[in-house]
Amino acid sequence: SSFQYGYNVAVINSPDRYGPMSDNLLTLLWSVTVSMYPLGGFFGSLMVAPLVNKFGRKGTLLFNNIFSIVPAIMMGVSEVAGSFEIIIAARFIVGICAGLSSNVVPMYLGEIAPKNYRGAIGIVPQLFITVGILVAQVFGIRNILGNMEGWPIMLSFTGIPAAIQLMLLPFFPESPRYMLIQKGDEKTARKGLQRLRGWEDVDEELCEMRVEEQSERAEGRLSVLNLFTFRSLRWQLLSVIFMNMGQQLSGVNAIYYYADSIYSSAGVADDHVQYVTVGTGAVNVFMTIAAVFIVEKSGRKLLLLIGFGVCCGACVLLTIALYFQTTLDWIPYVSIVCVIIYVIGHAIGPSPIPTVITTEMFRQSSRPPAFMVAGTVHWLSNFTVGLVFPFLESGLGAYSFIIFACICLATLIYIWVVIPETKNKTFLETSMLFAHRNKVDIVAEAEIKETGGEKPILLILSLI
Repeated sequence: SSFQYGYNVAVINSPDRYGPMSDNLLTLLWSVTVSMYPLGGFFGSLMVAPLVNKFGRKGTLLFNNIFSIVPAIMMGVSEVAGSFEIIIAARFIVGICAGLSSNVVPMYLGEIAPKNYRGAIGIVPQLFITVGILVAQVFGIRNILGNMEGWPIMLSFTGIPAAIQLMLLPFFPESPRYMLIQKGDEKTARKGLQRLRGWEDVDEELCEMRVEEQSERAEGRLSVLNLFTFRSLRWQLLSVIFMNMGQQLSGVNAIYYYADSIYSSAGVADDHVQYVTVGTGAVNVFMTIAAVFIVEKSGRKLLLLIGFGVCCGACVLLTIALYFQTTLDWIPYVSIVCVIIYVIGHAIGPSPIPTVITTEMFRQSSRPPAFMVAGTVHWLSNFTVGLVFPFLESGLGAYSFIIFACICLATLIYIWVVIPETKNKTFLETSMLFAHRNKVDIVAEAEIKETGGEKPILLILSLI
């Protein structure tokens, strides 16, 4: 799922249009084709909460493959049909797939992961997003598939990982938290948890889930609409909105969607641009792998602060480098270094961490609507950058990245002041970290009593 998201972000950066067409019409069609993907992602995000509550996390991911296989076929036959409209429609549909998977995958993995590995496992989706981007960039090399004969194959390739997932995912268990808390099926939850952990004794984790279930009964089930009015979730919701706006409006997709033009304007020869782009993608993968291994030691908050700080500095330096690129021969290489530094900064914090923290800040019933809000903000911001950046670039030139630098700085300040460290905390413990800022008291007490050979019994829970 995550591989497809990354692959489809970068794949549209590669094909060229062959045939008689004016430059203005070509630019318009390309911009529309690019923008259809995040627009589909926005609509996909609106489907998250109802689908995961009805079909479960795994069931939604299986259903989501429809939105990948169908557009893959459409894009594969677009050349034969001689219709660019098919590509535009297919990009919208595959965007729905990305909108669902970008929210459901981290939700599913966050719920099945043990708390001491939740951060590392939560970054794995972002790792495969970067792998997808890199594969698309490699395929886009003109000697491989980035040519007249190869681009239909490159666009339709996204259906292959969907088919593989459709065959393999049914053998994996549904989220035990979903089965116990939302479906009340303790037997299936216990069986799934035993498979995931590899041992029989999972009573402690089941007990923790019951504590969360009891506290949620006191709150009641939450929808997207009343999520905004629920006092105990106010700052968590604001944090999700700020992090996702900061992640997308920081300029990351301006880098990916328009990578070739940025390198060309930096003075890189046209024949070399595609190789520099692939190199940048490889750096992105390497740094995301590094984030997987350091997140449980460094914590989430520190990686976010370092990441946004690096991105802010890189945007400022890139602005200076682009401004002076015609005065000194070596300045274009500084621009490339700034882009690579930016990619490094984004890969260790702003790209992977927001979904991890979103999973950890919300409990079971509030998590789907929270991801729905997060996804909506994510994809609307993504759509805005994809649509507006060409005009920013033409109107402001080198100064367009100053806007991204300011957004990075504002997001960094918010994270520093508001967001607590959530490393190695249960979902209920994380909610309690926000209780003071939300001006509510959440007190959960669980006492476990051993009754002979019987299972442990949960005796006490209080929620104020």
